[in-house]
Formats: sequence, C-alpha cells, structure tokens
Amino acid sequence: MDLVPIARLQFATTTSLHFLFVLLTLGLAPLVAVTQTRYTFSRKPVHQRMTRFWGHLYVINYVVGIATGIVMEFQFGLNWTGLTAFAGDVFGAPLAIETLVAFFLESTFLGLWIFGWGKLNRWVHLSLIWLVVLTAYLSAFWVMGANAFLQNPVGYRMDGDVARLTDFGAFLSNPSLWSALAHVLTAGLLAAGIFMAGVSAYHFIRRTAEAEFFRRSMRLGLGVAAIASSMVIGFGFQQFPVLQQVQPAKLGGPEQDALVQAAGEAKFGQGDYLPPDLSGFLEAMLNIGFLLSTVAWIAWLLTFRNWIVRLRLPLYLLVALIPLPFVAAIFGWLFREMGRQPFLINGLLLTSDGVSSVSAGSMLASYIAFTAVLVGLVITNWVLIARVAKRGPAPLAEVVKPEPVMATL
Repeated sequence: MDLVPIARLQFATTTSLHFLFVLLTLGLAPLVAVTQTRYTFSRKPVHQRMTRFWGHLYVINYVVGIATGIVMEFQFGLNWTGLTAFAGDVFGAPLAIETLVAFFLESTFLGLWIFGWGKLNRWVHLSLIWLVVLTAYLSAFWVMGANAFLQNPVGYRMDGDVARLTDFGAFLSNPSLWSALAHVLTAGLLAAGIFMAGVSAYHFIRRTAEAEFFRRSMRLGLGVAAIASSMVIGFGFQQFPVLQQVQPAKLGGPEQDALVQAAGEAKFGQGDYLPPDLSGFLEAMLNIGFLLSTVAWIAWLLTFRNWIVRLRLPLYLLVALIPLPFVAAIFGWLFREMGRQPFLINGLLLTSDGVSSVSAGSMLASYIAFTAVLVGLVITNWVLIARVAKRGPAPLAEVVKPEPVMATL
C-alpha cells in the first residue's frame, strides 16, 4: 500500500469539503451586511427580517464550518511534517496570522453581532457585521497567500535544507495570489447569490405568504449572482497568463511539457514531472460558470414586473442550480492543486518528500476517520440550513427592535 496517494486523497477530501463551507461564508457575509445596511438607513421591518433570516443561515454555516477547518489544520502536523520542516518559516507564517488574527477577530465580531441584537446602537451593530466581512476576507487573503507560495515560491532563500522568508513584499505580490484571490471571493458571492435566489424560489413554488420578503431577497441574490458570475469568469481568464509563466505544464502543450520535464530531471533526477491531464476539470468549471452567468442575468431581468414568479418554470431551475457553484468551485480547486503535482511546492519540494514518515495503514485509518467526521459535519450543516430555509423568516412580531439610544460595548 502506497503512502503518498492516501495522504493526497485525505488532504483533497478534507480541503474540498471544508471549501464548501468557506465559499458560502465568504458570500453570505457581505449579503447580510448589505441587508442590514439597508435596514439601518431605511428602518423598514422587511430589511431587518431579511438580515435576521439570512444571518441565521450564515451563522449556522460559519459555526459548523469551524469544526471542518480544525480537522484540516490537524493534517499539516500529522501528514505533512516534511512540508512544515522544509518551508514552515514561509508557509506557516501566513497561516498563523490567519488563525491568530483574522480568525479570532472574525469570531469575536460575529459573537458581538449575534448577541448585540436589541442591545447595541444600530450603527455600532452595523459596523460589527462589516468587520466580520473584512476579517473573513483577510482570512481568505492569508490562506490564499500561503497557497500561492506552493504554486509559485517567491521571497525566500535556502538555508541548508530549509526555506527562509526573506522578502515579504515579494510574498505579498506573488502573481499567483491576487487574481486567484479575487476569483475565490467573487465565486463566494456567486454561490451565495444563487443560494439566496434558490431559497426564495423554493418559497414562491410553495406559494409563500411572504411574497415581499422573498421578492426582495430574490432580486438581491440574482443581482449579486449576475454581476459576480461575470467577475468570476473574468478573474478566471486573468489567471491563464500567470499559469503560462509560473506553471506552464498545467495548461499543457508539447513545448511547455518539455521544459518542465527537463527542469525536473535536472534538479531531481530521472522521473515523471508532468501533472495529470486536468482539462476535464477546467472544461467542467468553465461550462458551469457560463451556465450560471447566463441563467443569473436572464432570471434577474425576469424579476422586473415579477415575470419570474408568473412563469414559474425559472423558479424550479433556480432551486436546481443551488449546488452548481459549489461543484464548480471544487473542480477549480482540484485544477489548482493537482496541477502542480508531483510537487508539493512547485519546482522545489516533491510531494513524496513532504509526507510524514508513518505507516500506510495508519494513514488510511486517519483518512477514514477524518472523512467520516467531515461528511457528518457536511450533512449536519445542510440539514440545519435546509430546515431553517424551509421554515422561512420569523413572524414580524418576533423581530427584535434595536434600542434607539446610544449603547457602548
């Protein structure tokens, strides 16, 4: 039994399942902030109810997602000690910042936001949700920064067998970072927009009495999804020139393959240094992206004069589309990660040299255990979200009214 494929499969499973939570969190947080901003200025009860309802769904996803992130973090110490020994000084720094600063700040601001309803001044309470958005985006930035180093190692020097960070500016300006980060953030907005529109469509199919509530929610969700889908596609294509420069074999081609193979043999000796053919993942991601963009723009136009509800068929389509942004995101993540194999750090550290020295049996046992936990968390998350989404918003009489007087933290 080979150790490396099991370790790779475990990390791929863990990160893919965790990414489902991350995507919805990154997208729903700003949508909740927008609805609360509208309420803070308009004082309309419908905007407050929208904030409470979509915020409830966001909190469920965030809380359960924390557990999946903890499971994923365990693997760096358990399965990839070679990576941490070789590049912990470079790779570990942004992850530590993400955990100690962005993550804890985000959790603190979210806790204050959750328990501050009806107790804090509305402007203070509004600032908290925007701080949640800011820290969530900071968290994504540091994670993607660490990942960008794996794709394109820059800003380091070799100190014996250890990579040391020497140029933080080069690390932050890594060409593999910024377009990929923008791609991920806008993909989150697309996923959240489709999710909001799909849940709203579900209630219209059931002939909801909350027509005004879900009409506003659907228009917001589709508007965000339409704009975000165009941005996702644009930022995706922006990455192609970067890939041609730093990972030419990922996109394929005889000339690029020959250069990568020759460089690998010169540094590591005889072997196969070309990544697997990932054109299927890329094609599937692009097709889903174009489909979602087309549907989102058309459906958004149909929200005017309420045509989307009168026709009804688009409502069923929107419900069916809810999983697709997440499927596309997993395809994209697999394309990004598998495209640098057989390297753990592109051109610098082989995957076989980064894996921990444990038995294949132990690795398989941990893979089964971790996967069972994560699958259970994913099922729990979607059951809770589906239950709250189907129930709909709380009655108007149950909505908490923030105190009009100034309150301090």
